[in-house]
Amino acid sequence: MADKHTSSQFDSDLHRIVSDVLEMGGLVESQLINAMEALNRFDLELADKVVAEEHRLNAMEIDIDAECGNIIARRQPTASDLRLLMASSKAVTNLERAGDEARKIAKRARRIADDEAGKIINTAEIKLSGQMAAAILHRALDAFSRLDVAAAAQIVPEDEAIDEQYRAFMRKLTTFMAEHPRVISSALDYLSIASAIERIGDHATNLAELVIYVAKGTDVRHLPKEQLERQALGD
Repeated sequence: MADKHTSSQFDSDLHRIVSDVLEMGGLVESQLINAMEALNRFDLELADKVVAEEHRLNAMEIDIDAECGNIIARRQPTASDLRLLMASSKAVTNLERAGDEARKIAKRARRIADDEAGKIINTAEIKLSGQMAAAILHRALDAFSRLDVAAAAQIVPEDEAIDEQYRAFMRKLTTFMAEHPRVISSALDYLSIASAIERIGDHATNLAELVIYVAKGTDVRHLPKEQLERQALGD
């Protein structure tokens, strides 16, 4: 958390913003887990629940973003306090987009459930990458809650493992579609799901980068892994 401000009310405002971001993050985690479970079990009711809850994320994004703007206007914060508010605003944007991707997974799961031919596709990479995306999202939110720079720096390079699962699935699926044309419709849905998971990993990585920005005052987006780690962990 940022250094304690001389105004106890301002300090309370900052804590409330972080708490709201984490609450929204918890909802996104739940959405992703439920979407993957709906896909794994072809559970239409669970898929519908994920889709229906999307409006909650949209409302939370708007409310938190507006409150960040209000606090900046009222308090005119500087240094780490300002960075925390700016990062919180960017964090909820990433969380809302991650929620959109979870909804996409659920909607595609509903379509695949209606296509018996598509159920023969081996989706081991999708299941694994979904678990990995949920894990790094959880860790990114935990790092954000504690402004744990070391934990955040470990998350960023791990997104590459999700990307590799995505590429492996694309290669396998291209061959499988050529041999089994009747699965093409569901295969394309699975490709969309794999892409959604990959993007969720990207959004989790963005959250981790925001932790480093708040704590260190350094924008580490687009830096090579080794340079990012030096920026994050250096004094």
